[in-house]
Amino acid sequence: MTETALPVLIQQMLQPGFYPHEVTEPIQLIQTHISYVLLTGEYAYKLKKPVNFVFLDCSTLEKRQHFCQEELRLNRRGAAELYLEVLPISQTGDNDFELAGTGQTVEYVLKMRQFPQETLLSSMFDAGALEESHLAELGRVVALYHEKAEINDYIRSFGELAQVRAAIDENYQQTEKYIGGPQTQVQFDETKAYSYRFCVEREELFSQRIRDDFIRECHGDLHLRNIALWQDKMLAFDCIEFNEPFRFVDVMYDVAFTVMDLEARHRQDLGNAFLNTYVEQTGDWEGLQVLPLYLNRQAYVRAKVTSFLLDDPEIPAEMKQEASKTAADYYTQAWEYTKPRQGKLMIMSGLSGSGKSSTARYLSRQLGAIQIRSDAVRKHLAGIPLQERGTDEIYTPEMTQKTYGRLLNLGIILAKQGFCVILDAKYDQHSLRQEVIRQAKLNNIPLKIIQCEAPIEILKQRLKDRIGDDIADATADLLTSQLEKAESITTEEKKYLTTVDTTQPLETQLKM
Repeated sequence: MTETALPVLIQQMLQPGFYPHEVTEPIQLIQTHISYVLLTGEYAYKLKKPVNFVFLDCSTLEKRQHFCQEELRLNRRGAAELYLEVLPISQTGDNDFELAGTGQTVEYVLKMRQFPQETLLSSMFDAGALEESHLAELGRVVALYHEKAEINDYIRSFGELAQVRAAIDENYQQTEKYIGGPQTQVQFDETKAYSYRFCVEREELFSQRIRDDFIRECHGDLHLRNIALWQDKMLAFDCIEFNEPFRFVDVMYDVAFTVMDLEARHRQDLGNAFLNTYVEQTGDWEGLQVLPLYLNRQAYVRAKVTSFLLDDPEIPAEMKQEASKTAADYYTQAWEYTKPRQGKLMIMSGLSGSGKSSTARYLSRQLGAIQIRSDAVRKHLAGIPLQERGTDEIYTPEMTQKTYGRLLNLGIILAKQGFCVILDAKYDQHSLRQEVIRQAKLNNIPLKIIQCEAPIEILKQRLKDRIGDDIADATADLLTSQLEKAESITTEEKKYLTTVDTTQPLETQLKM
């Protein structure tokens, strides 16, 4: 788009003299279908376009002021460092405007602290700088964000199936016109049928999510372009302020956006690191049951929003061509999420320090599996923070029985719904392994036992090295008793067995 095709106000905001502070020239303009963002150097200024979509109405000055204020309030939850104030823009002549002036207000703008664009997780990804450790940290940050999120009866009401269905219906209504363009008739029909079928078959699950307080005031748009790693801190910004049904959602709605975005970039392993960290922190493994619907929905939402650019007369032709291709990719991704998957179950086995969790983590990244660590399950059952060292009270036989019972229950629930699940525990007793085998057979779930081994001196050293750096409480002095109590793999169990020497490279031993 040429500068002269822009609104007069935006043209003036591209001039350095508009601002009461020094700017970095040239001022950059970023456009979406609903906003203009001007990057001036130290500060960024965001204006809302006077548009009215079904899901967003900024058609009047009063509404734009309201949503600017809401954006400021809500985004201070995840990025207080960035969100500064809402300022009026007044008109001083036919084509002259003043920022924070005293004349008649004609527009409102959100003033933000500008951060380097290379700190966006999307930019870090493009530069090859986004690592697994970053996504693990994001998982912890989002878990805390959700823990602190507002909950009340009004917010809970948005988790009711009718509300969920209404939002899904809206997506299909708004994208039907793109069939024959970036969307295909087959994908549209099959994706729509999947989401409706999911809602009908899982009605009780949605009710349970409400009862368990997992419908909260979330972010609503948690993809990589809305997250920055700035000044050594993960900042989640640009949340949904303009539409309550997009913000008052299941926490898995937020989680799905990040996972979907990474999978769209063909990095399932990074999405897996984020997902496994998040559910381990929250203990919300049951929430994974609604994740497939929200993965499908978030890919579809990105397709829809990108498709809207095709209708914007201010968007240049070459940008529309790229938008059409991007939207088509997202529509296809949403459709692929509807395909049934075969669930699998794996159990780890071995002494403390034998490399079970490292091996399980490796497998989970390769397979997109859910890794459920007994240490996390035990501490969630006990109601203590994961990093807090457990006392003898949480290691009684009764607590161990509860821990393994919950591990297996979660494994069967999730595997029956198409997840590959790794139960990461010692499984050193014949009775524990036999119950897993029995349940797997009963539910027709493929099973593997991964036995991890290493010399005893290496086990001792590993346990010494990880003290204070892991949620596991086991220490080297427990190895003798573990060796005495461990029961060997039986002939029947060997049918499921893969033995791993964790002192050797895993990639040469594990071909799953």
